[in-house]
Amino acid sequence: MKPIKLIVKTHSEKYPIIIGRNLISNLSKIFKKNSFNFKKCLLVLDKNIPSKYIKQISKSLYRYEVYKFIYNANEKNKNQKNVSKILDLLLKKNFSRDDCLISVGGGITGDVSGFAASLFKRGLKFVNIPTTLLSQVDSSVGGKTGINTFQGKNLIGSFYQPKIVISDVDFLKSLPFREIVCGYAEIVKHALIANKKFYNFLDKNINKILKLNSPALEKSIYESCKVKKSIVEKDEKEKNLRKILNFGHTFAHAYEASLNFSKKLNHGEAVILGMKSALEFSHNKKLIAFREFDSALKHLNNSHFPISIKNYFSIREIDRVVSFMKRDKKNNSQNIKLMLIKKIGGPIIEKEFSDITIKLFLKKRLIN
Repeated sequence: MKPIKLIVKTHSEKYPIIIGRNLISNLSKIFKKNSFNFKKCLLVLDKNIPSKYIKQISKSLYRYEVYKFIYNANEKNKNQKNVSKILDLLLKKNFSRDDCLISVGGGITGDVSGFAASLFKRGLKFVNIPTTLLSQVDSSVGGKTGINTFQGKNLIGSFYQPKIVISDVDFLKSLPFREIVCGYAEIVKHALIANKKFYNFLDKNINKILKLNSPALEKSIYESCKVKKSIVEKDEKEKNLRKILNFGHTFAHAYEASLNFSKKLNHGEAVILGMKSALEFSHNKKLIAFREFDSALKHLNNSHFPISIKNYFSIREIDRVVSFMKRDKKNNSQNIKLMLIKKIGGPIIEKEFSDITIKLFLKKRLIN
């Protein structure tokens, strides 16, 4: 199958997303074909990437001066300390703004690398090579970068678009099944918020996609990126429309933070639980019809997905969860903003609720 190309056009940048197989063996050709030039590059490499892929990348960058930074990618290491290490290396090797930083890893690696690139001399060329399904369909598209603090997730960051995104699906073969599930969470989110036809395709092909069946997988990556591209192009800085991409995420980020970003619940799993919470809250507030609600909930109740927040939290932890929800960056008052759904494929609406309302909702979910 030939590589698929999407062009993202934002106010600040125009760049291609290239989706296909065996792309990392042809990086120099891809850069040349897309008129992307530099002399030096720093590879920020997730330490879990198999060595055979690193060798392929290094070999394909033969015409450039290449440096490497090995990064232990996890939520606890998504911090200013590691950004500073990257910046120090760029300074030490005398990089200029015409040189390039290339992220090779999942969403955490991309977020940290992109943030460092945005800071270095006020803007270094940035290439994203996402290696997980989650990053290929979500974080690599749209230019959000960020790091975590003790106060919460992604509270410090910038909007900084890449020059090119290269999504090589061969990377996905090296991932544990749990990581595939994580990526699927964002795929189905994009369908739920913006494309019912795509949702129906997912409903019929979910098992093929989770098993990395090539045609269904590549179509789902492409369609998912199309949804995010269309939203980002209209609202690059998340002033209005782009907020719908946070469907389920106010709950999800709080679930992650409440567990101190432990391996017990990773980001994609938290998003699945967060979407289920948002769906249930939407139905509770009579925003979505039962038929639509039931279909989406059954889809998210797949046996491979986390089933209930009861497996992770008890009633005594509700205050902690809600405290993180109150710190969410979308909030600008004492209330908590939620993105709620009216039907599959949209529209998504933003509403504010008191912390007491959220606590009562979570309490019922943990009791029943």
